[in-house]
Amino acid sequence: MLNRYLQDVEFAYPAVLFLLLLVPILGGWYISRVNRQAASMRVSSLQRFHNTSSWKRTFRHLGLVFRLLSIACLILALARPQTFNDEKRAEGEGVDIVLCIDVSGSMLAQDFQPNRLEAAKEVAAEFVSNRPTDRFGLVIFAGESFTQSPVTSDHEVVRSQIYGVRGGFMVDGTAIGSGLATSLDRLRSSESKSKVVILLTDGENNGGLIDPKTAKEMAKALGIKVYTIGIGSEGFAPTPVQTPGGEIIMQQEKVNIDEKLLNEIAKETGAKYFRARGNESLKEVYKEIDQLEKTKIDITSNRRYSEKFFPFAFAAMLFLFLEQLLKYTIFRKFP
Repeated sequence: MLNRYLQDVEFAYPAVLFLLLLVPILGGWYISRVNRQAASMRVSSLQRFHNTSSWKRTFRHLGLVFRLLSIACLILALARPQTFNDEKRAEGEGVDIVLCIDVSGSMLAQDFQPNRLEAAKEVAAEFVSNRPTDRFGLVIFAGESFTQSPVTSDHEVVRSQIYGVRGGFMVDGTAIGSGLATSLDRLRSSESKSKVVILLTDGENNGGLIDPKTAKEMAKALGIKVYTIGIGSEGFAPTPVQTPGGEIIMQQEKVNIDEKLLNEIAKETGAKYFRARGNESLKEVYKEIDQLEKTKIDITSNRRYSEKFFPFAFAAMLFLFLEQLLKYTIFRKFP
């Protein structure tokens, strides 16, 4: 407990602590003075003096101990021990961002660890945590699209929704246009000067009611940047597939990403297309987007101090009082 207390304490005048060297110096001076004043005599036997010491003699130096403790506490009080608390307030112009994530069956492919969907969720949640002044929304899509979370500044809610994303409850497929259109709709009424969609998919558009190029034109009209991410390795990837009998087997499925479309959407909306071929490259993609979409933040820091010298000052007075009490009562000297 004492170690924890001292770790949180700093001294306003640390140079004063050098005065603590006076404590052992005064103690040594007192001991040498007592030794010089000690009387001695020669006797033939010490048996007569056996058990002649009293408790007063044993504790006769207690007054000095209290005095030295009083001096030590007074020096500590003069050094002004204090604790501090840093208060930081961040103000700035944030970015409204909608994460648009593909949850089709192919996102369970295991060319990422543990699979594409779980890897995408983990990196997206970390991205949200690293941008405290931005607002986030979450849209998922397969053969259709769904708003998992509207745009909000409550990052814990968004992270919880990201980790709760599961595939399989929507019609399977890859409706890139519908996913993008739903994301744009979430940002349409936003008053933020900077609005961004981060669209992640591992396939080619094959469903939905809105064509991806139509959704792209909508983004251009609304002034919303669309960063696109193609997730998947090269060639073939092990993918869980359900047989007609209900059994899940691993099967090598070809990786088909419409990079031309994704690049076109990103480029024409003033953003950029990225290809992630593994867990580490996916993290690097989000780091680059984080650098490209900078948030203007003004941080005000205030440090509040709390004085902690009062216990030392009180202890110094207490030890001084005890020393004087012993001096004029128990160890009082009579002429």
